[in-house]
Amino acid sequence: MINVFRSYYTIRNLFLIMLESVLLYLCILFSATLFAGGEGAGDLSGLSTKAGLVVSTCIFCLYCNNIYSLKDTNGYADLAFKLFQSFGAAMILLAMVYAAFNQAIIGTKFFFVYIPVVVAILSIWRFFYVYLLKSGVLSQSIYIIGDSDLAIDICRETEAEIDCGYRVKGILSRNPLKGMESVTAPHINTYDNLAATAKANGIKRIVVALKEKRGNFPIDELLLCRVSGIDVVEGNTFYEMLTGKFLVSSINPTWLIFSNGFKKSRIRNIFKRLEDLFASVILLALFSPLILVTALLIKWDSKGPVLFSQDRLGIRHKPYRLYKFRSMVENAEGLSGPVWASREDPRVTRVGKFIRTWRIDELPQLFNVLKGDMSLVGPRPEREHFVKQLEAQVPYYAERFIVRPGVTGWAQVRYEYGDSVEDAMEKLNYDLFYIKNMSIFMDVVIVCRTIRTVLFGVGAR
Repeated sequence: MINVFRSYYTIRNLFLIMLESVLLYLCILFSATLFAGGEGAGDLSGLSTKAGLVVSTCIFCLYCNNIYSLKDTNGYADLAFKLFQSFGAAMILLAMVYAAFNQAIIGTKFFFVYIPVVVAILSIWRFFYVYLLKSGVLSQSIYIIGDSDLAIDICRETEAEIDCGYRVKGILSRNPLKGMESVTAPHINTYDNLAATAKANGIKRIVVALKEKRGNFPIDELLLCRVSGIDVVEGNTFYEMLTGKFLVSSINPTWLIFSNGFKKSRIRNIFKRLEDLFASVILLALFSPLILVTALLIKWDSKGPVLFSQDRLGIRHKPYRLYKFRSMVENAEGLSGPVWASREDPRVTRVGKFIRTWRIDELPQLFNVLKGDMSLVGPRPEREHFVKQLEAQVPYYAERFIVRPGVTGWAQVRYEYGDSVEDAMEKLNYDLFYIKNMSIFMDVVIVCRTIRTVLFGVGAR
């Protein structure tokens, strides 16, 4: 993993994007060469700039289609289908650009060669890449020392995602570990000769996930590992780096106090506010026709006001009025009282279902961003009724109120909509990670992932 502006990203994925960008560019040169001087060659001047447009569009569509998350790709056939799907979307986007800017076109028949070539080359490369990942050749071998659920959770995460970059060679604990049957890594019931054993097995990192360290911490062996060049990392820190979230059920206040992050400054707050003002003004201007059409459709579809407003708790538990397009029947909570939305909620109108799927109902919250009640990116706001319930049941839930709530957030792009206390805890894992590592760069990443989420309707209710 690599830490970019205090946000963790897999080096392998960054390398993969750069490598495939080069492959796409080389395919352009090859395809353009075949047409050079012939019919359909078009204007090949400024080829580098034109190629850059094609490459960036293709990479964007590959990203939006989740090609860079092998965890969400089911086998080689699914991978090939997603490649064709991604390049089909890229061609549609490029056609729109070419309709507006004719000078950007490489050649009238260029794509008849380019698309088959690039799909064939990327498919062969990706199949080979997946084979290498499954073989474990590219993964770093690690040991986990642990007697807690955290040790099993870390092992499950590494086994579930073949491109995480790690391979657990063993879980070390003196006593039998609950949940070992759910993982394939072997159990090692001794710490004796840990340094020598680790070196003999090519272990590069040891993760310490002990629930109780007193009397159970192999300090001498770990010290010998450390001075021998084997990295030793604390379990919660490794889990955060591996998954992009916390595990609030296992962390303690001491870890939060001494961990890196949670840095706030006046300058950072000013930049964050300027980012919100600039983005909200641009987005309101850009989506103003859509806002007008949505308002008319809501008024035509069902009785009641166009906008729905509700009290939410913002930064430092300060209440404010949140605005959304109404997506449910009028007075939806008149009989049920405050409840979480559910799948196939009968209270949702026809237009409401559509605008929820595409997140159009959230657009009026841009006015909340302008007012300063919300930020463009941050933890989603919640109602006081649910906040009191969750603060009583979920550890560290109150800590999410040290920043402004957001229109979108890390939890929204990494986890589907939740309607239970368990879902709220899982989303808090992501919210705390964002608060700890928040930066303008991470906000940009979240906005890009939000675009992908909206395009594919993931998690909408």
